[in-house]
Amino acid sequence: MESATFHHDLALLDWQVELGATEAILDAPVNRYDLPAATAAAKPAKAAAAKPGRPAPPPKVDPVAVAEQAAAAAQDLDALRAVMAAFEHCELKKGARNLVFSDGIPGAPVMIVGEAPGRDEDREGKPFVGRAGQLLDKMLGAIDRGRTREDSPVYITNVLPWRPPQNRDPKPDEIAMMKPFLLRHIALAQPKVLVLVGNWSCQTLLGKRGITRLRGEWTQAAGLPALPIFHPAYLLRSPGFKREAWADLLSLKAHLRNG
Repeated sequence: MESATFHHDLALLDWQVELGATEAILDAPVNRYDLPAATAAAKPAKAAAAKPGRPAPPPKVDPVAVAEQAAAAAQDLDALRAVMAAFEHCELKKGARNLVFSDGIPGAPVMIVGEAPGRDEDREGKPFVGRAGQLLDKMLGAIDRGRTREDSPVYITNVLPWRPPQNRDPKPDEIAMMKPFLLRHIALAQPKVLVLVGNWSCQTLLGKRGITRLRGEWTQAAGLPALPIFHPAYLLRSPGFKREAWADLLSLKAHLRNG
């Protein structure tokens, strides 16, 4: 008669076979529940591949291309202002109170291109209305021009329509994405000459800076005669350069008279 121990041992052996035991004795214990490394590494890849319909990441937006397309679609200044107000890719818009589009009389022979709005401009929504703007008005008045003069008007805008925080300098990406709007603005306003006020308007339209070297020398920008001049804010800080500024204004007056 077979003993109870035999049947007990046989049952244990069957249980071990069911668990996957293939050797009766090994030099080291083996955890049969561990997966081989290759199999374990392959599982996440299979799991990822097994999820059909996973949405692809959204394509990266090129703000400059968006600006170019929006600007080209504007057929007049009101439309340009609307597409600029709807442009969502410039971070400056989030911190600004107002879009500073322009001032003066559209169609004026002189278009003044400043840099960016300051605190006063941001509050009122017009370019050059602070202390620098008051000086600019006096400078223009000295050559019988003004933003509200029907007989000899000027038209004024900025490279950037929104105020940079703490009046910091414009960043290259900000200039790049707003330049298509500025070029369209010039084309729609149809001035005869451009006055580039300060370094950043020169950087944007001429591709170079150094206003003390560039000022007073006629050049070409956006297909038009252009005259770089000192920014009025610089003249407020450095009044010793007002003589050079006056010479530049006389050059502008002569060019308009002879042109």
